[in-house]
Amino acid sequence: FQAEDGIRDRSPSRGLGDVYKRQGLSQITLSQEKKLNIIAIGAHPDDCDFKFGGTAALFAKMGHNVKFLSLTNGDAGHQSEGGGALGNRRRQEAINAGKALGIAEYQTLDNHDGELLPSLQVRHQVIRAIRKWNADIVLGHRPNDYHPDHRNAGKVVVDASYMVIVPNVCPDTPPLSKNPLFLYMEDNFTKPYPHEPDIVVSIDNIIELKIDGLHAHTSQMYEWLPWTNGGDEILAKIPTTNNERRKWLSKRVKNRSNNIDSIKRISLVKWYGKDLAQKVKYIESFEVAEYGMQPSDNDIRSLFPMLKK
Repeated sequence: FQAEDGIRDRSPSRGLGDVYKRQGLSQITLSQEKKLNIIAIGAHPDDCDFKFGGTAALFAKMGHNVKFLSLTNGDAGHQSEGGGALGNRRRQEAINAGKALGIAEYQTLDNHDGELLPSLQVRHQVIRAIRKWNADIVLGHRPNDYHPDHRNAGKVVVDASYMVIVPNVCPDTPPLSKNPLFLYMEDNFTKPYPHEPDIVVSIDNIIELKIDGLHAHTSQMYEWLPWTNGGDEILAKIPTTNNERRKWLSKRVKNRSNNIDSIKRISLVKWYGKDLAQKVKYIESFEVAEYGMQPSDNDIRSLFPMLKK
């Protein structure tokens, strides 16, 4: 149901949806003491950091278990480096970013950058990763994006969203007893439809950690991504000292995280109340996928314990 304000109705009366009804499972209730297991799955090292880094750091600060999984090793993402050397560099950058964010693990698979396909092999890698993490929440790309790796990473997570509970699929890894909550991380694309901000999280108190995490991806923040936006001319304008680089990155991350339109503001009011929502400056936004768990508002508050009025 889409309400007139653009925010989907997830009131408790709607229950957990047909999938959970068929399995005979009642509404989830999680105590504050329960440690949640969250896995964010991106196409490249740095994808999850951009879209979920702040909320991931919040979860980690609250004592929950957060893992980032990159489905490729990023070995094509540079204008002058490549292959195994670049893949190893980006793997280490990801490890450093994970430490900066305080998350439990940042894993990088060895699939080649620019060649990711939603194959059975990759689907099985994702199914096993979700099961081994015993995930309560799984985040991924939407399957519409400018980069084919992003699109295919999104599709393969969607393809895994039911199979994680099927015992005869990847029988070497015990199946989950219930489907996790699957979420799409935000993007700016509008076809076939724009991102829907079902859950909007304030990252005001953690924005500096998000910047620290992205700052660890030196090859991307200060080399490759600037080069893709203007070649050597733009690259020559990037600061060279560590402090100046971080200041330069901080401005851009804060501008990007401050993109709060009217629909996101409505979602903020829903989750934080009007008074707190008006004070929020920096956010991350997530859309509930139509696969896996279909949560009520109470379920979302249990799974996102930082959402408090």
